[in-house]
Amino acid sequence: MSETRTVDTDLVAAWRDRVATAPDRPALAYFDTVLSAAEADRLSDELAAAYAGLGVTAGDHVGLHLQNVPWFPLSMLALWKLGASAVLLNPMYRGEELAALVVDSEAVGVVTDLAELDRTRAALGDGPDAPWVVGASSRDLQTRDDPRVFGDSPHTAPPAEDDLAALVRAQEGATVEHASPGGDAIAMLCYTSGTTGRAKGAMNTHAGVLAVCRSYAEWTGFGPGGVCFATAPLFHITGAVINAVVSLVHDTTLVLAHRFAPAVALDAFAEHGVTTTIGSITAFSAMLEVPDPPADAFTSMTAMYSGGAPIPPSTVERVEARFGVYVHNAYGMTETCSGVIAVPLGERAPVDPASGTLSVGKPLPGMTLRVLGSDGEPVAAGEQGELEMSGPQVVPGYWRRPDATEEAMPGGRLRSGDVAVVDDEGWVYLVDRLKDQINVSGYKVWPREVEDALHTHPAVREAAVVGRPDDYQGESVVAYVALVGGGSATPDELTAVVRERLAAYKVPKEVHVVEDLPKTQTGKIRRAALRD
Repeated sequence: MSETRTVDTDLVAAWRDRVATAPDRPALAYFDTVLSAAEADRLSDELAAAYAGLGVTAGDHVGLHLQNVPWFPLSMLALWKLGASAVLLNPMYRGEELAALVVDSEAVGVVTDLAELDRTRAALGDGPDAPWVVGASSRDLQTRDDPRVFGDSPHTAPPAEDDLAALVRAQEGATVEHASPGGDAIAMLCYTSGTTGRAKGAMNTHAGVLAVCRSYAEWTGFGPGGVCFATAPLFHITGAVINAVVSLVHDTTLVLAHRFAPAVALDAFAEHGVTTTIGSITAFSAMLEVPDPPADAFTSMTAMYSGGAPIPPSTVERVEARFGVYVHNAYGMTETCSGVIAVPLGERAPVDPASGTLSVGKPLPGMTLRVLGSDGEPVAAGEQGELEMSGPQVVPGYWRRPDATEEAMPGGRLRSGDVAVVDDEGWVYLVDRLKDQINVSGYKVWPREVEDALHTHPAVREAAVVGRPDDYQGESVVAYVALVGGGSATPDELTAVVRERLAAYKVPKEVHVVEDLPKTQTGKIRRAALRD
C-alpha cells in the first residue's frame, strides 16, 4: 500500500515526503549505478539550478527529447521544483514533426540526446525567439557501456555549454527554493492525436497524475521496497506516470535501461530484482523470442502489467507458460494521465464468451465509466457503445485548444473513441477503436476480433487487420501476420483458422505473412502504415 500522504497536493510535496521518509533507500538504477533518494534529490536540485540558469521560471515548459535515461526523471523533478512543466517528446521525432510540438507547447528549451543535438537545433532554428537546446549523454550516470545499447563507439565529450552534465557539475552543491505548484498546475504536456484531428497537448496536472499514482499503487500492490523496470518509454504517458512518477513518490526503485531491448531488459530484471513493470504486450512478446533469458529474470516479479495495445488471450498464455508470470491487463489514455482501468492484482481477466476478447480490467478507485450508444445515452450492461470516463484522473483539457477539449471532453467527461462492453460485474472489454471499424457489405467488422482469432494459431506472434477499399464490398478485410521464431503457417492455414471461428464476412480476403509489423516506439501497431 502507498505511504504517500494524502495531504500532498502536488508532485513536489509527494517527492519531498518520499525523501524524508527513506532518504537512503534506492530511487534510481541505471545499469551499474544506483542513486539513493537523497542523491537523486541533490542531483535534481543541481539540475533545477542549471535550468534556472538557462532562464527557466515558474509556468515555463521545457521539452524532454530523451530515451529512458536518468536525466529524464531527474529533469521532471527539477522542473517541478521550479514550478515549470515537462513536455514529453518522442526522441524519434525530428525536423518539422518535432518543431511543430515545440512551437505548439511554447517550450522555452529542449533537452535532447547529444547524438541529436545538431539535428534538433537545426529543426528548431537559431533566431532570437528560438528555444535553447542542450544535449544529455545517454552514457552519463553509468560506467558499464553495454555495447548492446550504446554500440562500440567511444564517448566524446561535447563543449561544456552544450552538455547537460557539465551544466549540472557547475552547480555542484546548489539548492533551489522548491515551488508549491498546487494540484491544478500542469506537471507535463503529453501530445496525442486524441480521438480526432492533429496532435494536441493533454494538460496532465499534478493532481491528475497523483490521482493515478495513488489508485494504481493501491490496485497493483505498489509500495516501499519495490523495484519497477521502465518497460514503457518515459516520453509516453504510461512510462512517464505508471513506470516513473509512481515509483518516485512510492519509495520504489525505478530501473532504467535506455531504449527497450528485450535481452537487456531481462538482464535488468535479474540484476535488480524487478518486482513490477508495465509495457505493451509487444514488448513481452519480444521477450518470448530471447533464446536464453536469465533463469532468475522473473523470480522476484509480483506484478506484471500490460497496456497500450490489446492483448490476445493466447499471448498471455504463452508468457505464463514460458516465464511463470501472469500478465495483468491495464488501460488508460493520455487524457486520463495513464492507467485508470486494470485487472486487480492476483485476479485473472475473464474472456468475453461472445467475442473472445480478454477484459482490460475494472475501473480504478475514483474513475467512473459509462458506455454510450450512438444517441449519446448510456446502454445496458453487456451492450456495445463508446466508453466514457470521468474522475480526477481526467485532464482539464488540451493546451490552448478549447474547441478540441469541448469535442473530446464535453462537461469534463472524456469520450474515449473506444468501443467497449461493461458486464454486470464491472469488467470492461474493449471491442476496438471506432475509427478502425471495417464495413464489409454493410456488416461491421472489428479488427480486434479477427486478430484474436488469428492469434489462436500457435505460430502467430503478432497480427494486425485493416480494411482496404473494395469496389464490390465497400471494404475488404486484410490481415498481416508475423510468426514466432521457427514457426510456419501459410496464408491459407491462417485464413482457415479465422473461418472456423468467425462469420464468413469477417474472414480476411488477403493474409500477408511478414517478418515484422510496423509499430510506434510505444509498441502499438501502426495500422495506418498497413493501410497505406
